[in-house]
Amino acid sequence: MKRLNEKIALITGSARGIGFAIAKAFGSEGATPILIDIQQEMIDSAIDELQTAGIKAYGYEADVVNTEKIAAIMKEIVKEHHRIDILVNNAGITRDNLILRMKEEEWARVIDINLKGTFICTQKASRYMLKQKEGSIINIASVIGITGNAGQANYAASKGGVIALTKSAAKEFASRNIRVNAVAPGFIKTEMTAFLPEEVVTKYQESIPLNRLGSVDDVANLCVFLASEEACYITGQTVNVDGGLIM
Repeated sequence: MKRLNEKIALITGSARGIGFAIAKAFGSEGATPILIDIQQEMIDSAIDELQTAGIKAYGYEADVVNTEKIAAIMKEIVKEHHRIDILVNNAGITRDNLILRMKEEEWARVIDINLKGTFICTQKASRYMLKQKEGSIINIASVIGITGNAGQANYAASKGGVIALTKSAAKEFASRNIRVNAVAPGFIKTEMTAFLPEEVVTKYQESIPLNRLGSVDDVANLCVFLASEEACYITGQTVNVDGGLIM
């Protein structure tokens, strides 16, 4: 029996990277992944790849801070599939700069996508989960939201906010059997990190006790566990996937 058999799983920011790996892992465990991202072309490519792997998937183009569109998508998903079992709030961006040089729009956009977007999607999906009296919400945070980082005040604040939102939502929804947890990746090998200079990557790797960068599958595997019945007594937690970086 697959761990997520017949579950309807909505994943934001899922056309590539960590989000796509989560969608693929969910599909491999029997779920129907529904992708939300901002570029239709990338969504179509991701769905084609999933279908080639034998996974039936669907996709919607939307910005997670577009409240009306997100609400409409949730409504359509429930109309078509009758429920939303899992929500993964993965959509996120960076606009790195030192505090003294950071423009207000750099601050605002990161807070909007990373934190407000998580709030909007959680609010809209939880309405259906509350009626179902079950569900699992997984928020992709970051170890930077715990430690902070020079040049990433906006990103750190947004991810710290996601962790606090996770705890609050877990307390509000627990009575209806809705679990809310956060995953905090460390240094994960993605398309973005592929462009970093080799000396920078080496420096990061040397600071990681397991002496390697994480993979998108490391994050996806944890999300499968948290979404499954195996984690039925886990809520309000933030689990680091960082090779021991901040232990």
